[in-house]
Amino acid sequence: MSRLFRDVEGGPRCPHGSVVCIGAFDGLHLGHRALVRHAVERARVLDVPAVALSFEPLPREFFAGNNPPPRLLSVRAKAEGLLELGADQVGLLRFNRRLAAMSAGDFVCEVLVRHLSVCEVWVGPDFRFGKGRAGDLALLQQMGRELAETGRGFEAGQIEPVELDGERVSSTRIRNALQAGDFATAQRLLGRSYAIGGRVVRGARLGRTLGYPTANLRFHGKTPALSGIYATRVHGVDDAALPAVSSLGTRPTVDGIEPLLETHLFDFDRDLYGRRIAIEFDAKLRDEQKFDDLPTLVAQMNRDAEQARAILMQHQSRATA
Repeated sequence: MSRLFRDVEGGPRCPHGSVVCIGAFDGLHLGHRALVRHAVERARVLDVPAVALSFEPLPREFFAGNNPPPRLLSVRAKAEGLLELGADQVGLLRFNRRLAAMSAGDFVCEVLVRHLSVCEVWVGPDFRFGKGRAGDLALLQQMGRELAETGRGFEAGQIEPVELDGERVSSTRIRNALQAGDFATAQRLLGRSYAIGGRVVRGARLGRTLGYPTANLRFHGKTPALSGIYATRVHGVDDAALPAVSSLGTRPTVDGIEPLLETHLFDFDRDLYGRRIAIEFDAKLRDEQKFDDLPTLVAQMNRDAEQARAILMQHQSRATA
């Protein structure tokens, strides 16, 4: 049986019981990690599978229509991260009109009880679910008690908020830090450096003609949480991270529309098409801007590359001191 599922059709997926944690899990920050790890610990005690349950698209993306909010983590990275945290199975339920219209009570009965045979369900602070966000922890606990009379009861609980600097860790705090170029704060909230991963795709090859060949990552309809020009490091090519300068945005000088992450690796001339890499963000250099012509753009790219090299070298020296 696959460890990843997208719907709840068919018979019980966990016929002998499960411990389920539910959340958006965008970013997999310290709070998310605490929730998943607690569910995994409880699952090991009960000797049942640990299931991390989320949604794709995220509900806020579904309701936003053609103007989706910024996203911290790709679908693939979220699924892989949840499995790495110990989840035995990951559900990324297709959030569509049918699921959006499902009442909180039906969600409990159809998804948690019938399909996952839940023994315990764990959520984070301020968790809401079901049509109109009518469901909450109190409803979960009430239904768990009521269903006990039929032999399908379960326990429900909420983990304590994870705080940093006296404020709860949240995806919103991380997005704000990233947009401000505050990668140190984002790293503390995430528990790791912020990075964007994906498979290198072919672009228009304009960068190569300008003297700056790039490895390009697309976002497949998702909105990245930041934009601008950055000093970065590239993982997944060699054993060590490689220094680079990256542009994330719509490339207004060449009338681009789709967000694209373009990364120029310094002193590097190998074919990366089709390879999965991750771009770690180290420092923001400037905002994206439109230039009058390509020579002016190239002159700025030269300055960006020089600045990125200096910053990365300085940070590397501090790390090894």
